[in-house]
Amino acid sequence: MARVAVTDGIDENAADKLRGLGHEVVIGHHDLDSLENGSLSNFDIVVIRSATKLGTKAINVNSSGSGSLSMIIRAGVGVDNIDIDAATSCGVRVCNTPGASTNAVVELTIGLLLSSVRNVARSDRRMRCGEWAKKEMRGSELRGKRLGLIGYGRIARGVANIGRNMGMEIHAFDPYIDQELVDDYCTLHEDVDSLFRTCTHISVHCFLSPETRNLVNSRRVSLMPKIGADGIECGNHIVNCARGGIVHEEEILQSLVAGELSTAALDVFDVEPATGNDLLDFDRFTSTPHIGAATMEAQSRIGDEIISIVSSFESGNIPDSALN
Repeated sequence: MARVAVTDGIDENAADKLRGLGHEVVIGHHDLDSLENGSLSNFDIVVIRSATKLGTKAINVNSSGSGSLSMIIRAGVGVDNIDIDAATSCGVRVCNTPGASTNAVVELTIGLLLSSVRNVARSDRRMRCGEWAKKEMRGSELRGKRLGLIGYGRIARGVANIGRNMGMEIHAFDPYIDQELVDDYCTLHEDVDSLFRTCTHISVHCFLSPETRNLVNSRRVSLMPKIGADGIECGNHIVNCARGGIVHEEEILQSLVAGELSTAALDVFDVEPATGNDLLDFDRFTSTPHIGAATMEAQSRIGDEIISIVSSFESGNIPDSALN
């Protein structure tokens, strides 16, 4: 049976099930210094979330020599906090749980988009300050607008489906898929600038990489049309529930101040916690503290996927979600 370290928390039922299968589960955070000094070397498997960074040194120290670390499980989707090349070189299997949090992130994305265009968060803040700002809170509808998706994976497809059912035109940019793999109702763009020129509403659904860092910036915002397919001057709106760092936060703030961007809503930030971020002082900006997967249902599904991955690993099989 395996020794499993859980650094950033896990569904309690999943932990109990793993223990019931005979695995030893130790829950507790490991800071960078302890990771790079071999704090995981006595474990076979580590389960992490976005708060734990496993770079080259940490992976080498915990898996080489007397280290027994053989698998890294990312409880979630994004793996930019794991050096997969280093893990591969050290013979460490890396897996994630790609399907478990899809619905939760889809719903949050739509929720933030609706909150932005209908001024839900702004209205709430004003009322708590004793203001009845009804005349200032006229928003716009999503129906008849063009929704641009950066990336077209599971979550983006879920957002596209809801957006389509709400009457939006769906557009996407994803250099890794071909038009024949895209839903009939979605227009695939050849470059990201074309997407921005076409769409008044942009939602981010790609991984963070050197190519996607600061992909959403003031230059691209300036390309957005402000006028919907229905002829309504609805302004420009951006939502990011994918990864921090894809949106250039300083430039997005400049775009908000200049009026090029009407609203922005971020669940993820380049530096987290983002409590000192200047965007938080801007009225037409909406924030949530990286809660995309923070539903009871998603955490239960993530736990089930982790159990399946551990069981496959213990049986000598390659898990379906293996990334190397």
